Amino acid sequence: MVPLSFAGHKFLALPEAALFWPDQGVLLVADLHFEKASWYARFGQFLPPHDSQATLDMVEALVERTGARAVWSLGDSFHDSDGAARLDSRAHDRLISLTERLDWIWITGNHDGGVTTMPGGRRAAEMEVEGIWLRHEADPDDPRPEISGHFHPKLRLSLRGWHVSRRCFVGSATKLILPALGALTGGLDAGHGEILRAVGPDAAALVPIADRLLRFPLS
Repeated sequence: MVPLSFAGHKFLALPEAALFWPDQGVLLVADLHFEKASWYARFGQFLPPHDSQATLDMVEALVERTGARAVWSLGDSFHDSDGAARLDSRAHDRLISLTERLDWIWITGNHDGGVTTMPGGRRAAEMEVEGIWLRHEADPDDPRPEISGHFHPKLRLSLRGWHVSRRCFVGSATKLILPALGALTGGLDAGHGEILRAVGPDAAALVPIADRLLRFPLS
C-alpha cells in the first residue's frame, strides 16, 4: 500500500487496483463487473465462468489486508441488469456475508442501473463524504473533489522493445479515477481523450508499486 494524498485527505493506493481510506476505514473499488462471463455466454461467446468468484477472492483479500470496515463500490458492480440474479449460490452467499458484516454501498453505474435487487448493502446514485464526491463517472463540469471509476484506465508504455500495460489510477487536483478491479475487465488507455476531458489538463497516470507511487504526466 502506497500513500496517496487527494483533496486534503490521506489514502493508500493498492497495486491490486483499489484505494483504502484509513480515516474512514473504507475500501474503495470500482467496476467489479460481476457475471460478465455469463453475460457473454448468453450470446455464444464462452469465457471461463469463474470471474465473479475470482473478483470476490480479490475483494476479500483486500478487506483482510487493509482491515476495512466498509466497502464502497463505485458503479458497474454487475455487468448488466440481470447480473445479480445470475450469481451462483456460492458467489451469492459470499456477497451476502460481506455485505452483512461490512458497511457496503453500491454506487449506481451505467451497466448496473437496472439491477432491481442487490445482494445486501445499500444503494446510492452518488454520495459526498468529507468534501469528496463519490460517483461512477467523472463530471468534468463539477469543480468539487471527486473519486470515480467507469473508464478502466490502463497505462501503456513501450520500453526497450517491450510493451507494458498496467492498471492505473488517473488523477488531477480535483479528480481521481480508479482502475477497474473486476477479473475480466479490459482497459482504456490512460491518455485517451475521454479520460483527459474528464480529468483535466493536469492529468497524470498513478501507478502504485511496492514502496512508492509512480507518476506519469498525460498531457
